[in-house]
Amino acid sequence: MAATGPVTPMIALARVALREPFTRRARDELLFCLVGVLVGLAVLAVVVALLVPGTARSVTRAGAIVAVLLPLALATGMARRLGAAHRRLAERLLGERIPPPPPARPRQGPLGWLGAGLRDGPSWRAVAYTLLKLPIAVIELYAVFLWADGLANLTYPFWWGLFRNHPPGVRLSPVLVGTPFPGRVLHVGSYPGTFLAFVVGAAMVLAAPWVTRAVVSADRRLLHGLLGPGRLAERVRDLEQTRALAVDDSAALLRRVERDLHDGAQIRLATLAMHLGMAKEKLGDDGDPPDVTRARELVDAAHRGAKDALAELRDLARGIHPPVLDNGLADALATLTARSAIPVELATDIPARPTPAIETIAYFCAAELLANAAKHSLANRIGLQATGRDGLLLLRVTDDGTGGADPNGSGLSGLAQRVSTVDGRLEIASPPGGPTRVTVELPLRA
Repeated sequence: MAATGPVTPMIALARVALREPFTRRARDELLFCLVGVLVGLAVLAVVVALLVPGTARSVTRAGAIVAVLLPLALATGMARRLGAAHRRLAERLLGERIPPPPPARPRQGPLGWLGAGLRDGPSWRAVAYTLLKLPIAVIELYAVFLWADGLANLTYPFWWGLFRNHPPGVRLSPVLVGTPFPGRVLHVGSYPGTFLAFVVGAAMVLAAPWVTRAVVSADRRLLHGLLGPGRLAERVRDLEQTRALAVDDSAALLRRVERDLHDGAQIRLATLAMHLGMAKEKLGDDGDPPDVTRARELVDAAHRGAKDALAELRDLARGIHPPVLDNGLADALATLTARSAIPVELATDIPARPTPAIETIAYFCAAELLANAAKHSLANRIGLQATGRDGLLLLRVTDDGTGGADPNGSGLSGLAQRVSTVDGRLEIASPPGGPTRVTVELPLRA
């Protein structure tokens, strides 16, 4: 049994390696590299056209042409459109959606459009990305070479007998077979040698998806860094989005409070007033005999209504700010886990107390996650861990249930929105079959 331990991961790794060249992701990344090679060739052609024949005079001429064309491309928005084309290509082939930069703000006046273009950072970054495509295209060309030459090498044993069927005694020149190492080739002069070419080709095809993925990952980083909105603009957009979510969350909370008051406590208090009025009538006015029995029944009903109204108001107040948080988040979580239908193992380590807003969000996140686990997970045990370190509050809920939690469901998506209002994060790991792990990361101060 001990020998089977390391074998299983190796078999799984071999299956992944054999299956990877036939996946859709490998195909799309290969197409992205092909387009990158074409873009690099286009940039190289422009550079060569500007510098041929390579004399000092041509360098001066190239500098003059660039000094005219570059401001024109920046001012007319051509560079921005080129960046948009690269973003669309990445979204179509890689599934990588890169938010566009903020729109340019043209200036008034005859030279305002030129000045705005020259000061437009996204346009300059698009130009820089296009120029950097030249060295990246070299690596992308190597990845394409691995695919093409590897597939070609796989065919040698199948066509060798058709084209190398020369009479005995005739000696033909060996066939050159490409290898993964630039400048190194194999010389195949006989049919048994074709199997060596087949093995080399198989190795190249198996390695090609990973080389392609590596260069595509580097290109993806450049796309985000140079063609995205930029850190400041992205931060401003995130803040605007979280502000809108906070406003919507507050409005939804006010609507819920108003609805609960109108449909619950307000109706019970109105019924209470009606019962007390009817009891007063049954007690009788001056000269009228009192109906004590009926009056007592109405007072009893009013008493029950008053207690129900108090309970609803208490629940409503707890939904706005749980009183258990007055003693701190650790005690509130302990109270929360004690009421769970599934046994919960609680671990807390929060040296510095968070602000009230963070404690409230963390408490409601824990309550929602525990309720979801009890309702959907079919788990036997739940773990709840709350730790504070490096200015962050980490809340992690795990269960040994069936997994398959939907991040886009109303409950989890609502938690993600609530967490994002304070620049927090919600991470969900719930593979089919379990286990499920949900991590909430919040700042200690908000």
